[in-house]
Amino acid sequence: MNYLVSLIKIAIKWTPKMMILWVANYKLKGIAEVKDFNLDLDARKVYVHTQLFGEADSIEVWAENFAIIIDQDTYKFILQLAKSNKPWLSNTFALIVGKAWPIPTIPQLAPFMPLAYALLKAENTVQKISGYIEGDS
Repeated sequence: MNYLVSLIKIAIKWTPKMMILWVANYKLKGIAEVKDFNLDLDARKVYVHTQLFGEADSIEVWAENFAIIIDQDTYKFILQLAKSNKPWLSNTFALIVGKAWPIPTIPQLAPFMPLAYALLKAENTVQKISGYIEGDS
């Protein structure tokens, strides 16, 4: 599994940004245009700059320290930092940051969850934040 995870990380690093932007913009045609994108799985950082169709201002999003964890035999996604150049979006992120969100079980994707976990498992100790694991007080 470690070999496959390393291979996937290399493929992500070597994928040309223009190819990612072309595919994203093809899929989002008429909805949004992705102007810039950067993903660093090792540093657990992502940046997206997008322009919504029909809107004058663009949106920038920065997210850091994201991971998949396992809690009580359930895969969960956690995001430690997210911010935007839009106050309404930063306020929305404040509601989800630091909480473990269960990843829905989708039968077609279930066989790939161990690979996704291996790719995005928390490498550093995840900060203990109130509400981090559902049921904690």
